[in-house]
Amino acid sequence: MTANTEVAPLWHDVCGIDEVVTNSGVCALVEGQQVALFSVMRGGEQFLYAISNWDPIGKANVLYRGLIGSIADDVVVASPLYKEHYVLATGKCIERDDVSVVAYDVKVEGERILVAV
Repeated sequence: MTANTEVAPLWHDVCGIDEVVTNSGVCALVEGQQVALFSVMRGGEQFLYAISNWDPIGKANVLYRGLIGSIADDVVVASPLYKEHYVLATGKCIERDDVSVVAYDVKVEGERILVAV
């Protein structure tokens, strides 16, 4: 029998819901990792996304400063460096199959935003 060595992610309190600006990103340090947190309004409803802040192509922690938009049905952020688009729900890079970023689960408890890392 093989032991399961996967560690379940822990939920971390990142900030208050009133501390994020709609259709914008902020950066948070969670367990030593920079996480880009985005608040996006679509169809009158607020959605929260969290991805790694590290741009693997530009080699810098800048994704929280990117522009939010959509490609097809996907909500994306365009890197401020070389403009690649990353799907906020999955971390997938639209332009390159060999590149992606980590996407984290996000939830709201009370007035606090929590990210699973």
